[in-house]
Amino acid sequence: MTRDTTPFGLIALLLLAGMTAAAQFAKISAIFPMLAQTYPQAGASLGFLVSIISLTGVLTGLVAGMLVARIGFRRVVLLALVLGALVSGIQALLPSFGWMLVTRAVEGVSHIALVVALPTLIARLAAVRHRPYVMTLWGSYFGVTFALTAWAGVPLAQAHGPQALFLLHGALMLALAAALARALPSGLIDSAPPPWPGLRGLLARHVTIYASPRIAAPALGWLFYTLTFVAILTVIPPYLPQATRATLTFWMPLAGLITSLTLGAQLLRILPAVTIILIGLACASLAALAMWAAPAAFLSPIALFAALGLVQGASFTAIPQLNPDPNDQALANGALAQMGNLGNLLGTPILLAMASPMGHSGVILFALLAYAGCAAVHLHAAARRR
Repeated sequence: MTRDTTPFGLIALLLLAGMTAAAQFAKISAIFPMLAQTYPQAGASLGFLVSIISLTGVLTGLVAGMLVARIGFRRVVLLALVLGALVSGIQALLPSFGWMLVTRAVEGVSHIALVVALPTLIARLAAVRHRPYVMTLWGSYFGVTFALTAWAGVPLAQAHGPQALFLLHGALMLALAAALARALPSGLIDSAPPPWPGLRGLLARHVTIYASPRIAAPALGWLFYTLTFVAILTVIPPYLPQATRATLTFWMPLAGLITSLTLGAQLLRILPAVTIILIGLACASLAALAMWAAPAAFLSPIALFAALGLVQGASFTAIPQLNPDPNDQALANGALAQMGNLGNLLGTPILLAMASPMGHSGVILFALLAYAGCAAVHLHAAARRR
């Protein structure tokens, strides 16, 4: 089914729902020092409050893609929003650390369901001429959410405690569930879901999906992107010049967002998404080399993340371009969520292991290897699609 018009109001609601899914990460990261005071006995285990959602995504990403296609996209979105709202309400009680970890694991189910179902629905609803723009907007939902949480959520938690942020997050998810229950029609995805493979067939299905040069390519490329994005933002500040460090850490993620929504969206009108990914990787590699040659330069770190903004939006747009069938899109989004969570889980530890003996050069080498890996994945998949 090809649409001639785009229901921008409905897509806006779906994008807001995606932002509440991103906030499932942001609400913990933004107030991490407060939670350290709330759970002083947790010690280093406190980090699991962030990463356990990533682990859930790694373990269930493709299963979620299959389940979403079978249960129904509308039903999955509504159930995931309600589940997320209930979990946030429980977290507002600040239960013991063990039970808080349990709520975060359950929250991972809500998160993976939303990040699989929502982009498939958004791509399906948008007219072909608008799809590059709306998928670029979807690709920016994480960065926008983290910025908004830092701007508004942290002051709220500082004034009224972490409970207030959890309650606000739950209320927003519940409000969006109510709004989408009215606005989101049934029957948007008109193709029959694939048969359920059974538990014994799940492993074989994983192999089949990751062997597909169409379904797996965006996800495998996304793995290399996510290995570096959060990791570099976390590890690189001590290697930046003291005089410009605060300014750079503010502008680096914003540079990617701006590029994705402007240049990236325009390029997607005239070039295939995979081509734009490769352009972004080449520009990011050049920026990384400039950072290595002149560590004190101001513009090269910003240029690095500006280039990654091209990779960000184009990676999501590549899914519907390479996979016209909505069920394949759901599987591709599930694989992308799975690989993105794996990248977030592994990126910072790997980068720290490289930066510890090699310093700034280790950061640059890590980035160059990751971007080369991403390019190799896409070039190999493109050759197989011919």
